[in-house]
Amino acid sequence: MVARFTPEARSDPLAIGNLLIPTKDGNGFVPLSQLADIRMQDGATIIGRRENEREITVRTNIRNRDQGGFVVEAQRRFAETIHLPPGYRVIWGGYFENLERAQRRLSFVLPVTIGIIFVLLFATFGSVLDAGLVLMNVPFSMAGGLILLYVRGINLSVSAAVGFISLFGVAVMSGLLYIAEINGRRRLSGAALVDAVVQGARAQFRPRLILIVVAALGMLPAALARGIGSDIQRPLATVVVGGLLSTLLLTLLALPALYTLTERLRRS
Repeated sequence: MVARFTPEARSDPLAIGNLLIPTKDGNGFVPLSQLADIRMQDGATIIGRRENEREITVRTNIRNRDQGGFVVEAQRRFAETIHLPPGYRVIWGGYFENLERAQRRLSFVLPVTIGIIFVLLFATFGSVLDAGLVLMNVPFSMAGGLILLYVRGINLSVSAAVGFISLFGVAVMSGLLYIAEINGRRRLSGAALVDAVVQGARAQFRPRLILIVVAALGMLPAALARGIGSDIQRPLATVVVGGLLSTLLLTLLALPALYTLTERLRRS
């Protein structure tokens, strides 16, 4: 129970003790000091409640580490060192709850998305190998995003995961155009395997370079941002910029080599 008094009545414990309280029969008054022990004690200025239960909130600001790892470590140390009395319980919430929900959704969305892309690629090429080669651009793009996150000291977050998802489309489209160009040259002109691979990569280099450089330059301001809200956009833009650059380089070098290797294996 909280009681509030006028300033002159609460100047010190003695003044509060001198407050006159009516007796039960209403015929007299007794000082409050004769009915209660009065002392100074520090306490909570606000008593929070949730669902008719008292609630104490402990808030933290996390710096220089990932949120998920911090919460896991905090939960482990709390379980090892803190033993709650009966009737008490702890709920870990805030942004951590959003992170858990996003991780559960991404763990479902990503495999489904990759599966749908593979089915569409198989319908386009009619070949499991060609569809798989196009999907190899996905780890190519992820490599650049992860490397740039590490170089900049940015932790993996939901924002960064969204950036990886946005990279999938660019990576798959880039690989699709390369494989289609090589297959077209082999089918229409009857070029040898190595010649078709080299000519196809050469023909697709300039349009892919323009596309990726323009997209990377567009995301660069967000990747270098330091103002309000940059904690959300900086990881996403960093992933996109790094992934675009690795997609360009690895698609030019690794994908033609993989195509040549798989075709030779298929012939043998």
